[in-house]
Amino acid sequence: MDALARLTSKGQITVPKAVRDALDLQVGDSVHFRVEGQVVVLARTPDLLELAGSVPVPPRIQGKSWEEIRNAAWAAQWGENEP
Repeated sequence: MDALARLTSKGQITVPKAVRDALDLQVGDSVHFRVEGQVVVLARTPDLLELAGSVPVPPRIQGKSWEEIRNAAWAAQWGENEP
């Protein structure tokens, strides 16, 4: 799909409706711009809440607080024994 938009004097553009529809963009959504040479790629950034539950939690850390998990990861990184 190709779509055109005009840059305003303030450096703003309106994302064309066809593009908003194709990416399912809604008011308040964030987008990501990546420059590849003379081409810009616009991508919808995922809502992190949509990812909840998509990664299984290993049984060894289920029920632990985030602080406990983080401290254990730091200890493992630095070769210390877990408490």
